[in-house]
Parts: sequence; C-alpha cells; structure tokens
Amino acid sequence: MSTEIVINVAREESRVALIENKVVTELYFDRKKERGIVGNVYKGKIVKVLPGMQAAFIDIGMEKAAFLYVADIMVVKQDPPKKEKPRKKAKIADEASKKKDSDQNVASQAALEISPPKITETIEENTDVEVGEQDADDHTDVPVVLDQTEKLENGDGENGDGENGEEELDLEESTDEDPVSVIRRPKKRSSRAIESLIKEGQEIIVQVSKEPIGTKGPRVTTYVSLPGRYLVYMPMVNHVGVSRRIGKDGERQRLKEMIHRLRKKGCGYIVRTVSDGTTEEEFKQDIDFLEVVWQNILKKGKKKPAPTLLHNDLDLIFRTVRDLFTKDVSKLIIDSKKEYDGINEFVGTYLPSFLPRVSLWDKNEPIFDAYGVEVEISKARNRRVWLKSGGYLVIDHAEALTVIDVNTGRFVGKKDLEETIFKTNLEAVKEVPYQMRLRNIGGIIIIDLIDMEKDRHKDKVMKVLHDSISGDKARVNVLKISELGLVQISRERTREDLLSILCDPCPYCEGRGLVKSPTTVSHELFREIRLIGPSPRDKKIIVGVHPTVAAYLFDEAGEEVDALEKQYEKKIIIKADSNLHNEQYDIATF
Repeated sequence: MSTEIVINVAREESRVALIENKVVTELYFDRKKERGIVGNVYKGKIVKVLPGMQAAFIDIGMEKAAFLYVADIMVVKQDPPKKEKPRKKAKIADEASKKKDSDQNVASQAALEISPPKITETIEENTDVEVGEQDADDHTDVPVVLDQTEKLENGDGENGDGENGEEELDLEESTDEDPVSVIRRPKKRSSRAIESLIKEGQEIIVQVSKEPIGTKGPRVTTYVSLPGRYLVYMPMVNHVGVSRRIGKDGERQRLKEMIHRLRKKGCGYIVRTVSDGTTEEEFKQDIDFLEVVWQNILKKGKKKPAPTLLHNDLDLIFRTVRDLFTKDVSKLIIDSKKEYDGINEFVGTYLPSFLPRVSLWDKNEPIFDAYGVEVEISKARNRRVWLKSGGYLVIDHAEALTVIDVNTGRFVGKKDLEETIFKTNLEAVKEVPYQMRLRNIGGIIIIDLIDMEKDRHKDKVMKVLHDSISGDKARVNVLKISELGLVQISRERTREDLLSILCDPCPYCEGRGLVKSPTTVSHELFREIRLIGPSPRDKKIIVGVHPTVAAYLFDEAGEEVDALEKQYEKKIIIKADSNLHNEQYDIATF
C-alpha cells in the first residue's frame, strides 16, 4: 500500500493529510490560536471533588476546569518502613506528629518524587501491546495523593495474564491530531472512594489525555507518559512492553531484551511499532532524551505554583514526523522551506535512511489542490455522501451520537430487490469506516442499514464491515446487526471531529439545521399584533420582515391581515427587509 504524508503550512495554521493509495484517509489541523493540549503536562490544583460522580475538577490554568476520574488517579508503591526498636513515648508522639504534618501534602510530594515509584494496576486488554515483567520487590501501596494505603488488583479474570505471567497493559498508540501514548485507566472501578484519595486545594501533576470537546473540559490523568520516536516513557510505571504490531517473535524478543538492559530501574517503557529494526544506540538516545524531559518537568513542578504548564508537547508537524513517518510511508512532502529544513534536521538525526523520502513542494499550485485534498475537505462537510452505485449515506450528528442512514438512491439493481439491497449495504459498510476516519467521528455511531432477509447477506455485510474497520488506529467496537437492521459502533473520541473544527453551529437555528417557516413566523407576528392592537393611541402598525415572509403575508395570509385591520381599526404596513433573518421581524406603531 502506497502511503504519502502531505503537509501544508501557513502563518495561521498547519494542515496534514495522510494519503493511502491516492485516497485521503486522515486529516489533521493545528491552528496557532487553537492549538491542542493533549500530551501537555500541568501542575494543577484540585478545586472540586464530586463523590457522586467519583471525579474531580482540576484547575490547570485554562478557561474550563479539567476532569479527573477516580480510576485515573495513580497509586504508587513504596517500600515498607524498616522495623525500629521501641522508643520513649514522647519521642514516638513527636514522630507521629511530624508524620501527620508531612502526610497533608503527600499529593504534591508523591507526584514530584524524582525517584520513580513502583506501581501495579488493573488495565484493560488491548491487542497493541504485550507487557513485560514486573519487579518482584515487596512494597506497600500508597495513593499518589493521600497518606492511606490501598492494594490494587492484579490483572486477572477478563484481563488475564500474558505469557510467562506478564501482566497485560492497554496502550493506546495514537496517531491523531494530538498523538500521545498513554496507559489506559483500569477497566474495573476503583475500590476506593475519590474523597479518600484527594482533597480540595491539593496540588497534583496531571497530563491531558483528551481535548476539550463541546461543552466539556479536558480529560486528565496522573499516569504521565512521554512519547519519543521509538519508545513511550512512563516514569512512574514499572513495566516493559512491546507493540503487538511488531509481528516477528524474534524481533520482539530482541527489542524486549534490549530495553531491559537499558531501562532505568522502576521506570516503564513501551517499544513503539516504528522500533522494528532499531539499534541499541538509537534506543539509548531516546531513553536519555526522555529522561531529560522528565527531569525538567520535575524541576519546574517544584519551583512553580499551580496552575502552571510544565511540559508542552510537540506541534503538529513534528508530531507527524515522530508518529506517522514510518517505513510504510513512501513520501513526506511539505510546502514550507523553514519547516522542511527542521524536518530534515530531525530526520537526519533519528532516521537518516528516511531523508530521501522528504521533499519540498516548490510549485505555484497549492499543495492541497494538487493532491486533491481541498476537494475532500469540502466533501467531508456534506451531510450526504454518494456511493459509486448511486446509493448514498446521510450522516447526522448529535452531541454524543452519530446516525448514518443507508439509502439505495439512484441504484435500481439488475436482478431482484434483495440483491439490490445487499449490494447497497455492502458498499455502505466499506464507505462508513472511511468516513469515520476522515471526519474523525467518535462516540456512539448507529448505522441504519436497509433491511435484509437472508442471514448469509447479513453475515457477509458484517464481515466486510469488520475488515474495513481493521485499519482504524482508534479503538472501535462493533456489535451485531439488531432485529431492526441497526449496527451499533463505539469509536474512541480523542479530539473534536472535522465538522467541529471547520464549522460553527448556525447562530439562527442553533445547530438544528432548520429555521421557522414563513407560515410559523407570520402566525407569531399575528399574535404580537393582537397584543398591541387594542391600544387606542396608535393608528398604524409598521411590520418589517424578511422578503419570503413578506411575500407570504401579501399572498397566502392577505385575508388574515385584512381581518386584523378591520378588528383593530388600524392600518398594517408590511415592509420587506432583506437585512433581517427569516425568523426575525420588527414592529413599530404610531
């Protein structure tokens, strides 16, 4: 499969298109005034703890407070204290008092501890990562933000253990607009109440895992992870893992042994997919670089008060090079000389064999026009998507739900109705995953297929749907066709969808996509006239309306206007004003 990365850079924004087999499959935008924050690390202050939601709001210095769920609060492991000989009661009481004072600020102290603590946790199962072994040191459990102990469950049951007793972690190796590799929170709910873990007013280090979406603030986690070119560094997680997308057993074992030799004790690393064939020297460079980044975060966290930004992730262009520019990419082409030089320097340092694949676009024609990206962006805003056969999809969005309706349209088929329906549905389930990736549709997605009678047709449609979704890097879950012919899909939502980035809701219809009809506006107008009509002081009523409403009042509603004039013995003057919106009208009396 031929894959190309096309980058358009302008003063106000940068845009990236991923093109697979000459088809635009993914789009990323980075606007300087609206730059994403996923991957950023902040020192925040807990402003509100909500026991009813088992969550907390964290002030990280943004307009909207960040949301922290109880299962995103890390619990650290600390070695048990050494047994000491009994001391005098007064001395013991003095030590207990000091410990109590110290425990009040355990949140910030644990989060800022330079020596990475050891932890164990229950994590969701995922096919992308295999987890290495965990140090077998004895230790007690201490929540990262409180002075109490808690024992977390080991991975078993649904999660299961990996080979050789290795615990399985769920790693998202994302390549979205703001790619950040993080360990997911445990699938099982925490056995501890959030109010026993954190308190209002405490300071804590968090990392943004999800952008603010709609009316919601950013989602944050205390599981800090720093992605490099070859590795994801988890300074407070004692695990080693290898991406399962590296399929060769021999290479996986080589990489695992290499990282075990190089890693810092007590810290965690995930070997990324692009590490296939990586040398030990390249790994060491990545490890050293990420360690410097983490130490800088710790130093800033100790010096600066909350809320403050401790670490800013790379911009879109260099995240693209870091996360998307793999051996499968045949060409990366960019239209900015300055950014081209920066990419060359980065690639020359980390990926010298990739240098011939980097090109500078120096033609007069805009790069996105030449590659057909602008056309695809325009199409992606449309509600209706045409299929090659003549059928079409209708895509409607709600706040957390997207409905995709399948229609035969102009496609009449050749044999019988069942075959026509089957072919339309088959084409639709190939197009839907493409549209989900291109538009970055997340949340709950409902596909309303045309009803099929034959089970073999339903099975074939579902198989094609699963095959088409397999290339999606986001987490996708597909359920069976329901009795009503509906397919339910959940797709991970990490950032705003394409429409939300490119468009604003209509200020007149408030995003409904509908406006009041001339009939409805006229009836509202009549009710207003009836309220002011009885006034004895005024003899004339002047009404300003949109031309379409004025035409309705002169024509179809002419009798109602005449009746109102006779009823209140006043002259009603209607004026068409094209500056007014369809739903607006002005009334004046004299």
